[in-house]
Amino acid sequence: MIHSMTGYGEARTSLEGVTYRVEIRSVNNRYFKATIKLPEPFQRFEAHVDKLLKTRLGRGSISFSLRIKDDSPVVAGRINATLLDEYARELSAVGKRYPEARLDLSRLLDAPGVLQEQDIDEDRLAVQYRTVESLANRAMDGVVAMRKAEGEALLRDMLERCAELRARLAQVQKRSPSVVADYQKRLQSRVQQLLDGMDGVKVDLHEDTLAREVAIFAERCDVNEELSRLASHLDQFAALCQSPEESGRKLDFLAQELLREANTIGSKSNDAEIAKHVVEMKAAIDRIKEQVQNVE
Repeated sequence: MIHSMTGYGEARTSLEGVTYRVEIRSVNNRYFKATIKLPEPFQRFEAHVDKLLKTRLGRGSISFSLRIKDDSPVVAGRINATLLDEYARELSAVGKRYPEARLDLSRLLDAPGVLQEQDIDEDRLAVQYRTVESLANRAMDGVVAMRKAEGEALLRDMLERCAELRARLAQVQKRSPSVVADYQKRLQSRVQQLLDGMDGVKVDLHEDTLAREVAIFAERCDVNEELSRLASHLDQFAALCQSPEESGRKLDFLAQELLREANTIGSKSNDAEIAKHVVEMKAAIDRIKEQVQNVE
């Protein structure tokens, strides 16, 4: 069963004062391409996230975003009291010349070096990443479910177009044998009109000459081979739509081949009725080509 490449999934949780939120978006792309946004301490896990996404999402442009709000005391910065005292003494000395000024210690926390970040706790970070990994799998469940639902809609539409193509194909097969017979009648009629207009002129026109012209026309406008290939491509297309494997690229190739055969039929048939059917066939194939672009 085919899957779309369009999907969205989100998962969140809170543990020990830390809030996690994972968001995954997926759109169509010829290959797998992941854009991963992680908070600075988690950027070392980017390759792991990329591998995790690739195992389940296959083709597509994948956008992965992790947001963390950590209110636990272990991440609070340490105040460099010695440096803070130095800043305060300097400002107090200057403040004597400006008695109206006030010393705001909270503003001093923004001074360079006063508030220092805690060292990263590697064990704690590893535990947090396991939580992130679990959330990523939950978010991917949502993406896969949406891709499956979108794929079912794509499948219905493409199979409808294939049924339309088969109906047009049957009409062309029915009409094709009459094309040569109609040409022979028209040719004989024109020759007869030409002979009738040539009073007193004797023209020796052998039947085999007309037969040869008809045979040349029949060879030139024979589309049986193209019709056979078109039917075969439709059978392969239907089989791939039911395949459990990723089939987007193969379906794209077959859609191009369908269009190629339809163009050849249109150029060779030399018949107005067949040309109308070919126009409708090409419209259906164009719709298939559009839909295939989003198949995984």
